[in-house]
Amino acid sequence: MSKSDSDSESTFDYIVIGGGTAGALMCNRLTRQAQKRTLLIEAGRRDDYHWIHIPVGYLYCIGNPRTDWLYNTEPNPGLNGRALRYPRGKTLGGSSSINGMIYMRGQARDYDQWAALTGDDAWRWSEVLPAFKKHEDHYLGADEMHGAGGEWRVEKQRLRWDILDAFALAAQEAGIPHSSDFNRGSNEGVGYFQVNQKNGWRWNTAKAFLRPVCYGRPNFEMWTNAQVTRLIVETQADGSQRCTGVEVWDGRDMVTAHATQEVVLCGGAIGSPQILQLSGIGPAELSRQHGIPVVADLPGVGANLQDHLQIRAVFKIEGAPTLNVLASSLLGKAKIGLEYALKRTGPMSMAPSQLGAFTRSSPEHEWPNLEYHVQPLSLDAFGDPLHAFPAFTASVCNLNPTSRGTVRIKSARFGDAPAIAPNYLSTAEDRQVAADSLRVTRRIVAQPALAQYKPEEWKPGLQYQTDEELARLAGDIATTIFHPVGTAKMGADHDPMAVLDSHLRVRDGKGGLIAGLRVVDASAMPTITSGNTNSPTLMMAERAAEWIVRGD
Repeated sequence: MSKSDSDSESTFDYIVIGGGTAGALMCNRLTRQAQKRTLLIEAGRRDDYHWIHIPVGYLYCIGNPRTDWLYNTEPNPGLNGRALRYPRGKTLGGSSSINGMIYMRGQARDYDQWAALTGDDAWRWSEVLPAFKKHEDHYLGADEMHGAGGEWRVEKQRLRWDILDAFALAAQEAGIPHSSDFNRGSNEGVGYFQVNQKNGWRWNTAKAFLRPVCYGRPNFEMWTNAQVTRLIVETQADGSQRCTGVEVWDGRDMVTAHATQEVVLCGGAIGSPQILQLSGIGPAELSRQHGIPVVADLPGVGANLQDHLQIRAVFKIEGAPTLNVLASSLLGKAKIGLEYALKRTGPMSMAPSQLGAFTRSSPEHEWPNLEYHVQPLSLDAFGDPLHAFPAFTASVCNLNPTSRGTVRIKSARFGDAPAIAPNYLSTAEDRQVAADSLRVTRRIVAQPALAQYKPEEWKPGLQYQTDEELARLAGDIATTIFHPVGTAKMGADHDPMAVLDSHLRVRDGKGGLIAGLRVVDASAMPTITSGNTNSPTLMMAERAAEWIVRGD
């Protein structure tokens, strides 16, 4: 961590907490104002670990203290008492440094719903589409739905698999149309995902938004290995409250940084509610329980946690190569490494999931409510060894879960991880979708296009057939797909659980706002998007940066 000792040099116009997905873009935009000084505070290290940048390196970044916060959930009743590993990026680039690299906006209806919930048309699909395009650099160039020349590179994948091509054909035989682009407002269909890569390398937000320009701007300062312990909120002469800075632990000392204009909290769906609660902004009873002075009684801080729970069905096959087989020998691993070294192609260039599909769990659903991530491999969980037999995995998740969880601090100590309780499968609706989704998977796999590979359901197993059996089975094998959102949601003035207004400014619990404080990350989403959440978070940061620069 580099910092200045004098009060004048520790005062900035803007302080951005978290150098992840939202924070990196935010710093890029704010530092365009040459006369404004911006400080970025990141709890993790720089993104100079080589496995961050090799696409398959997520296998070595998840569960690694170098790049992961190493969270775990509380035991979950809906998962039959199981607790899950809960990866979150702890490095520059945040979770964009360890995620699946899938570029996915969701569905137009997601944003129209946000507009209805907040009472602000600024969140409608027609209004957010320009923000998506503003930072996009799509490999096919610009059109009415995509941008070119921006910082966020979007490319097609650099490999295909026979078994995945066959699954795509089987999905079409089952009534799911082909799609070449999931990002045009309706993502229904089956096709290969587009990814955030550049020439075979992972393209994280640190490379996209920080490294090219921010590091060379004299009005930008960055502290790494520096953890914010609390926000400083002062009461003004008129009785209102203002966030004026932060306290930071640099590994040796507690230091203070001051902001004259705004503190922008970009700590993510776990980190942001934790920092708010440690600062006395959250449920008053929680603050009092841990001896923290109450700054703002906001019961919604840490509530409304939503996530995509994936049910991983594994099928043994014959007659097609899969990664299980290719990576099972030293010679196979050497060939994979050589192909990547020479061409930046092959299995080392692949995202965790290559093929996607969006469809309905049952006919009464008006919109696709399921997402598939299909992989030419199988393992018990990411980080575990590949299975010894050829297989593919068809992971399916409920895009619009009705279950809601919580993130709550366990103590007043900033170094203690919060209690994360997603409450998966806690509603009858979610349990029904789980059961129905496994039936959809079986229907696809039973189509003629896959018959030549003789797929055999290895997990969960055809002995499970009833709704009750399949829902209980989902509790045994399902796991997170790493999309937590909603824990500091924006909402309308009349919503008692809304932490933020529609411009992502923090409420004071008394009908006003805490001046100079915003939350800009996935925690601000009122409802989860119908797909992967990384790029929607970037869009939110793009919108917020516009408002901050304008003074809105």
